[in-house]
Amino acid sequence: MMDITLQQFMPAFLLTLLAGLSTGIGALLAFFSKSKSHTFLSIGLGFSAGVMIYVSFVEILPKSNKAFTAIFQDAIIGELLGLLCFFGGIGLSAFIDKLIPEDINPHELKSDNALSVLKDDNHHTLLENSALKRTGIFTALAIGIHNFPEGFATFIAAIDNINIGITIALAIAIHNIPEGMAVSLPIYHATGNRKTAFWYAFISGLAEPIGAIIGFFLLLPLMGESTFGITFGFVAGIMVYISFDELLPSARLYGNAHTTILGIVLGMMVMSVSLVAFKLI
Repeated sequence: MMDITLQQFMPAFLLTLLAGLSTGIGALLAFFSKSKSHTFLSIGLGFSAGVMIYVSFVEILPKSNKAFTAIFQDAIIGELLGLLCFFGGIGLSAFIDKLIPEDINPHELKSDNALSVLKDDNHHTLLENSALKRTGIFTALAIGIHNFPEGFATFIAAIDNINIGITIALAIAIHNIPEGMAVSLPIYHATGNRKTAFWYAFISGLAEPIGAIIGFFLLLPLMGESTFGITFGFVAGIMVYISFDELLPSARLYGNAHTTILGIVLGMMVMSVSLVAFKLI
């Protein structure tokens, strides 16, 4: 069993909390942004993907392989078990995604056209308030379900290495901004109440720290090399799935191929420098 101190637990939890609650930032941007340009958001989403893809393959998946290798004293078995958990994490994320109907899946409401329709009062008059509010509420629930594994992934990474945790938390926070927009806009235009719409978006982000806490206390009694091998493998798979299924398509919708690749490269550069800097300390 692994001994995790309060000094490790609290910073990891706070990072997960802040990352989750960035949905509130998305709500505010949706209300007050007048610009049609989402270039910065496109770069930010690409940055998030670059961070998560790089750290998954360079740092987290190798940790899973190393943990299994230490148990079985065989590098090939260690790598095979790590890969099995990695694809298990991808499968888990895909299964969660499949549970959410496409019309309320927050990852389907990302284009500028979709957001513009919700902002346009002329279009809004053609929609029933109750249906629009239902869309926002169910989107909030969908985001909550998605954020459980994301919160756990951020928390575990921060427990193991606070520097990596900070970078991943930043990436998750950027990724949560458009999700906050997807929740707040339908509710705001159905109710006319900014405060109500903001709180729905804000509360949906709480699933992230809740997911971290539930996952932590379920695994705490079992903490050891095998648990860490399984956890790191699944975390790597979850983050890669999030990157390819959510972040990169959203980055393209908000910008173009050039802004997306710029964000990816910047994200990988920041993550690689962070890893090297940590090893030099």
